[in-house]
Amino acid sequence: MLQPKRTKHRKMFRIRHDKTKAHRNNTVSFGEFGLKSTSSAWISARQIEAARIAITRRMGREGKVIIKIFPHMSKTSKPIGVRMGSGKGSPDQWFAVVKEGTVMFEVSGNQVDTMKDALRLGGHKLPVTWKIVAKEVCECKTAEGEK
Repeated sequence: MLQPKRTKHRKMFRIRHDKTKAHRNNTVSFGEFGLKSTSSAWISARQIEAARIAITRRMGREGKVIIKIFPHMSKTSKPIGVRMGSGKGSPDQWFAVVKEGTVMFEVSGNQVDTMKDALRLGGHKLPVTWKIVAKEVCECKTAEGEK
């Protein structure tokens, strides 16, 4: 499972993930196709791992998979049978806060239909609505001419 090696604080406040769109991590930058969220949610480390396994199993040995989200946020829980009060529980799970428009996974180096199918299979493992996006090709012009 993915989790941080060390953190400054073990127990964190809950972060609101609604009402905002992603300003960073919202374009396909490393691969050819990406899995972009169209809603916001918390995604646990187990769900990220399940999606990664589904994508890599479909891609085979030829492709490359890039995970662009990481579970930085801890969620605490108290043991069963413990009464209310006496402080906050210990860290139990790790989550990634995914906002609307975040590119979560990227793939490259395989056939187009295989890459799209792999992202579709991985997307079904996640608790957000998503779409498959392609990399935008930038046609830049320089002072000397077209490049």
